[in-house]
Amino acid sequence: MGLILDSSVLIAGERRGETVKHVLERIRVTFGETESALSAISVIELTHGIYRAKANSDRVRRRAFTEELTRDMIVHPLSLAIAQLAGRIEGEQAAQGVSIATEDLVIGATALHLGFDVATLNVRHFQRIPGLKVLQL
Repeated sequence: MGLILDSSVLIAGERRGETVKHVLERIRVTFGETESALSAISVIELTHGIYRAKANSDRVRRRAFTEELTRDMIVHPLSLAIAQLAGRIEGEQAAQGVSIATEDLVIGATALHLGFDVATLNVRHFQRIPGLKVLQL
C-alpha cells in the first residue's frame, strides 16, 4: 500500500515555497507512514512548469524543487502494463461518455497497477477512474 502523489499536490507545495521535505512531511502527517511515489508523467508536468516560467527566479526555484523531488522520491515509469491498463480504462470510460485527461489517466493507472491510492487536490478528476481510491489533500 502506498500513495502516488498527483502533480497538483506538488505544484501547490512548490508555489507556496515549500521544500520537498516539507511536502512529504505534510503527506505523512495527513496519511500516516506510507510509501509515497510519483508517476513519470508528473515529472513531465513539473518540467513543463520550469520552462514556462516567465521570471528566471521562478525557473530556478522550480528546477531546484523538481531536482530534489526526483532525487528523493521513487518515480515509476510508464511501463507496458501501465499503458495497457490506461488504454483499457480510457476505452471503457469513453464508451460510457466519460472523458479523462491523459495526465490523470496515467497517474491513476500507475496507482492502480501498484495497488496504491492517489493523493490529490483534484479529487473530481480522479474519481472518473473505476476502482481507484482517491484521497483529498
